Amino acid sequence: MAAQPSEPFITPEEYLVRDRMADFKSEYIAGEVLAMSGASGRHETIVVNLTRDLSNALRRKPCKPKGGNLRVRVRSANFLYPDLTVVCGEPNYADGEYLDTLLNPSVIFEILSGSTESKDRGPKWRLYQQIESLEHYVIINQDMARVEIYTRHNDVDWLVHTEEGLSGAFSLSAIDVTLSLAELYEDVALAPDILND
Repeated sequence: MAAQPSEPFITPEEYLVRDRMADFKSEYIAGEVLAMSGASGRHETIVVNLTRDLSNALRRKPCKPKGGNLRVRVRSANFLYPDLTVVCGEPNYADGEYLDTLLNPSVIFEILSGSTESKDRGPKWRLYQQIESLEHYVIINQDMARVEIYTRHNDVDWLVHTEEGLSGAFSLSAIDVTLSLAELYEDVALAPDILND
């Protein structure tokens, strides 16, 4: 989902109060509130497929998927809405009352579109790298069968692997899961491209 600037520079506390009462989600980066726009049919189908595949693969394991309505806090003053997260062990929330702001994701998934690409690759990715618990950042293209997997190598370096084409698959070592692109893109009307097999 794309974000549009709505109003600049309110406090994190003001943002949380407003976001919890709002009819739509907004992200909060460095004091600026960014309203989220609606998602496409492709985006939503990929979210459903990804949730299904992760739920099946992680049954009876200590890691669990969490949906896109769960906010992730980075440091003390940035609040983001990934499309999907995976948490290993006990979820750590910013407060004990709402349980709506996660602090310890192990994997973050973002579904890329033309309107979100610069943000998902830019400010959000820079912020996500600061989450100590994060082991993988996965960018899924909604228009073609293409997935980029960023894996933490050490405190500052990340390794990237790109998987393309419906015959491909990718592994997330931190949660011991392998996902098939054919299943991830099942029922998704992909744009014509040689990568889509």
